Amino acid sequence: MKTEAEIRLTGMQALISALGLVEAERFLAAVSRDRFNYTEWRKTGLPEMSLEDLAREANRLMRQMD
Repeated sequence: MKTEAEIRLTGMQALISALGLVEAERFLAAVSRDRFNYTEWRKTGLPEMSLEDLAREANRLMRQMD
């Protein structure tokens, strides 16, 4: 089992990898600023679709940003 410090480090690395340093910082600031309930957001904030469809849509959106 990972320690809390290892989980935080892995999480930060994942955010930075996915968003870049500046956007990862903006994400963390937004989550800290808002009364953000991740568990509730996870239930209602993502569209009802399979993991494969979600990944395909994320890739499509990333290509549009290039």
